[in-house]
Amino acid sequence: MRNDPLFSDEPTRLAHTIVPLFGHQLDDFDQVTWKDQSRVDLIAGVDAQDDCAVFRFHGDHELVVGSDYVRGPKFRLYEMGYLDEYDLGYYLVAANLSDIAAMGARPIGLLSVVRYPPDMTDEVFRRVLEGIRDACAFAGCLNVGGDIGGAERLILSASALGVCPAGGSLLRTGAKPGDAICLTAPTGFAGAAMAYLRAGIPDDRIDEEYLETLLASWRRPEARVASGLALSGSGVVTSCQDTSDGLKAALEGVAQAGSVGVEVYERKLPVPAAVTAVAEHLDLDPLAIVLGDSVDFELVFTVPADRLDALTRRLDFSEIGVVTEDRNVVLVREDGTRAGLPGKAWRHAPRDSTDVRA
Repeated sequence: MRNDPLFSDEPTRLAHTIVPLFGHQLDDFDQVTWKDQSRVDLIAGVDAQDDCAVFRFHGDHELVVGSDYVRGPKFRLYEMGYLDEYDLGYYLVAANLSDIAAMGARPIGLLSVVRYPPDMTDEVFRRVLEGIRDACAFAGCLNVGGDIGGAERLILSASALGVCPAGGSLLRTGAKPGDAICLTAPTGFAGAAMAYLRAGIPDDRIDEEYLETLLASWRRPEARVASGLALSGSGVVTSCQDTSDGLKAALEGVAQAGSVGVEVYERKLPVPAAVTAVAEHLDLDPLAIVLGDSVDFELVFTVPADRLDALTRRLDFSEIGVVTEDRNVVLVREDGTRAGLPGKAWRHAPRDSTDVRA
């Protein structure tokens, strides 16, 4: 341990930072209950300082578990000074809870892994944990445990836990020909932010009208938990996936999982004004940004066309296409011509100079 008031060891950070930030969880936990009277209780959380968190299940549930790592200081926008440590902690939570949302589950807990370098002060460490705490609070979820310790640089990972009533979880499989393809909200903000800031070609109008909105997609991303619960509760959704790897990748995933095809209609695809402004400024195709590897935590889902009315009373969304029998994934232009979806779908491969993600 350093003999320095700015730095403390792992037990001290646990006692002086984590427990004060995440204590009293038995009182804070919002008990999960379903119509059949089944429920989930938190028995031990961070304040117990045990080796694991403990939940007690009453009745029949489906447990949904996901895990995601984020780049920490290797985020491009962090390196450029547009994100800070609080933002990284916040983003970690959204990235993990988005997978829970896509399954139509209610999050009950997050296990966070925060590994930090020797030169990280207690103050900066606290900022990371505050970002995690606040993002969890926004989503109605508790950070019930995890791991902290030293590493060569800041490393952030987490596992998220969620529950559904029996039979309620949403899967990628299940899309059927004739199903409508829907999207919870427009995509492209994160991709447009990255393209604009990496280009280094400032524009007064974009800076004044759109930059804060574009940056918010990275600083305060939102997992669509409420939308996922509404989709699961409707009983009519046949498949669902989040767009964290981009809208194009999500559509291809739904098609592949269901052994079906997808037609997306250009005239129905929402293109935000901020994306249009960046595309015009940089001479890019706005649809390539909307469909490409923009890290937007929206939900793509399919539902029988004659059951759409059952959803419109539950949430707002855009109908953007249709599921087809052939296994092609295509864009139908406004003039009726057909082409492959523009944009670069994210693939988990070594980063190269063309990588537009963070």
